[in-house]
Amino acid sequence: MNNIPKSHLFLLVFVLLTTLWSVIGVKDTYLTWVLEATPAIVGLLVLVLTYKRFRMPTFLYVVIALHMAVLLMGAHYSYANVPLGFWMQDWFGWTRNNYDKIGHLMQGVTPGLVMIELLRRTTPIKTAGWTGFLSVCVAEAISALYEIIEWLASLSNPTDTEAFLGTQGYIWDTQTDMFMCLIGATIAVIIRLKTLRSSASNNLPNL
Repeated sequence: MNNIPKSHLFLLVFVLLTTLWSVIGVKDTYLTWVLEATPAIVGLLVLVLTYKRFRMPTFLYVVIALHMAVLLMGAHYSYANVPLGFWMQDWFGWTRNNYDKIGHLMQGVTPGLVMIELLRRTTPIKTAGWTGFLSVCVAEAISALYEIIEWLASLSNPTDTEAFLGTQGYIWDTQTDMFMCLIGATIAVIIRLKTLRSSASNNLPNL
């Protein structure tokens, strides 16, 4: 415990408390909560189990914690009923609750940044071009897999999984979800690679 930064412990406590808040008094069903919260819970377990041998940069843990909070809030209310989404609907004059798009934007940001770390530290790939391209591709592949899972869930139980899908009658929901992921991954990867390049040119640590 002595070599664990306090900031990392704070983020862990933040996610655990958010998870506890999320599961108490869910607004839809516990099936919806499980479907929406599982990625965050699995991700947290993976990070804890790999922490000693593959520690991420602190900024990335912050991004991951925020992503988990987005997922857990969506799980608590169900994505179509998150208050923030209704506020945005009023602010921008949208016709639907678009909170789910925040989640899909983060679905691109987080995997894209994680992949950069994996490629830099575990593979011989060092060029920014290939690192960026593969990181965005993996993020988009994860998004596609998630959409397939949603589709399979809708086939297995259309009634009980409606809140999980959160389409709100929007026929282009799947396509716009993946597009938001692409935007998030592309922006995050470009910024991170530019930061690494700047750090390298100034002989500063990449992390």
